[in-house]
Amino acid sequence: MTPEEFVIKLADVMDTEAELKLSTKLADVEDWDSLSMVSFFSFCNSTLGKRLAPEQIKSAQTVEDLFNLTKD
Repeated sequence: MTPEEFVIKLADVMDTEAELKLSTKLADVEDWDSLSMVSFFSFCNSTLGKRLAPEQIKSAQTVEDLFNLTKD
């Protein structure tokens, strides 16, 4: 998945209309909440086949941090 595809999918997973970029700080996105974290966790597990620890997601500061978690 390209970074651009990831950003589009993340916006869908978060159910946000905010404009996301790799450099976007998650703390600045109103829709980045516990439900979004669970949705992202589920997306990684079911769609990407990637098992992440909740702590990894919680420690992410930017959209790019989340993207890097999905890479092999």
